Amino acid sequence: MLVNKQMHFEVSERKVLLRVLDSVVVLVFIFLIGKALNFNYFTQFSNNYCFFILVVYINIFGTVFEMYNLQVAGKRFLVSKSIFFTTTGTIVSFLLTPFFTTFLPSSRYQILVFFLTVLIALFVWRLFYIYFLVSQRFIKKIILVCDKNQLKQLILGIKANEFNYQILGYVNTDASQDSTSTIDYIKDIPIDDIENFVIQNNISEIVIANKDAKRITTNLSNHLIHLLESGYTIRNYTEVYEFANNRMPLKYVQKDFYRYFPFSRNNQNKLYLFLFRFLDVLIASIGILFLMIITPLIIIANFIGNKGALFYTQERVGKSGKIFNIYKFRSMVKNAEANGAVFALTNDARVTPFGKFLRKSRIDEIPQFLNVLKNDMSIIGPRPERPVFVYEIAQQMPFYQIRHIIKPGLTGWAQVCYPYGASINDSLIKLEYDLYYIKHRSIFLDLKIVIKTLSTVLFYRGQ
Repeated sequence: MLVNKQMHFEVSERKVLLRVLDSVVVLVFIFLIGKALNFNYFTQFSNNYCFFILVVYINIFGTVFEMYNLQVAGKRFLVSKSIFFTTTGTIVSFLLTPFFTTFLPSSRYQILVFFLTVLIALFVWRLFYIYFLVSQRFIKKIILVCDKNQLKQLILGIKANEFNYQILGYVNTDASQDSTSTIDYIKDIPIDDIENFVIQNNISEIVIANKDAKRITTNLSNHLIHLLESGYTIRNYTEVYEFANNRMPLKYVQKDFYRYFPFSRNNQNKLYLFLFRFLDVLIASIGILFLMIITPLIIIANFIGNKGALFYTQERVGKSGKIFNIYKFRSMVKNAEANGAVFALTNDARVTPFGKFLRKSRIDEIPQFLNVLKNDMSIIGPRPERPVFVYEIAQQMPFYQIRHIIKPGLTGWAQVCYPYGASINDSLIKLEYDLYYIKHRSIFLDLKIVIKTLSTVLFYRGQ
């Protein structure tokens, strides 16, 4: 069988492409402007290897300001804002680190030209990316192998965050249901036509979404094996869902979760855990010094804006279900839970005006560095929940307690990926993110969480 596969870029390949071409395009513009305008400041870059430092800064600030978030990169307004902040951070840092950049502009004119060159280079390239690449080479065409009654839920699971998947058809594995699709643009594919459909429509992947192996008939299995032998990718739905959403598909895996969660070896890696704890203590010590500096200012502001106790403690559930007291700056009115414990809501009326500032800036969380030093918490991990809510949620989610196999964190994957949870359903989604972190826990994911947390603070997006 002839393979007619269209070239397609994976998510990781797209991010590498963006990083490499951001750097290359900026350096090309600098070279061209230097030659065209006889701009002496730019001609010194190659002689002093400052281009390398510039590339490093572009990648660091591009990460902090989400230029490599594919959801941002595909939207003009969002990426334009990211480009401006990235350029500003890059130029300022480049000029303020003379140890690495051994020469400085001799005039404000040179600084302006430097800034505009980087800004325009990134803007022009990213517009090209949006208009000519996103809609062409990044669309991945797939078909599903599933029961008909699963179709809508499965499509929503994939398309929720990964807009570059295009689901063209499905093979109905439930012989008791007729194979007429209930979604107009999703074609039902007879089993014997699956190979022709894959070739004619340039399908990139076949996604198996049926958990019952008995539903995969011998005839269907033979066609799938033939496609696999011909070079087509066949993947499990849970893998695709994780890849598209960066979270675990709990609604799909149900009670047999243990089949899908081969938890990260780093949860037992002694070296990783030692370094993790060392960094916890180091960062918490710096955080407490910062706490000591700002506390007098918070005391004054709290007296004016909150009119009550500065700190408050609350019971939370930690590792292995251990109860501990968490420390925070108070952000709500007195007796906020006089009628019993309730979830905090977005724009919660109980939050004081000064409390909103504390939450938006995440300053209210700074006292938790004390919890980190006491080893009740880590810098990174699932956010600790209150015992009353843990009991309530665990009654509806049998695997909720899994998040307690590691220490809770000051920040976490769920916190940087999902807005404030105010319901049981929100808790389920955040649990999917928490379990994804536990499964894929690594230095690189931890670093990504730190960068996203910095981005949240810088953009004042706390809740």
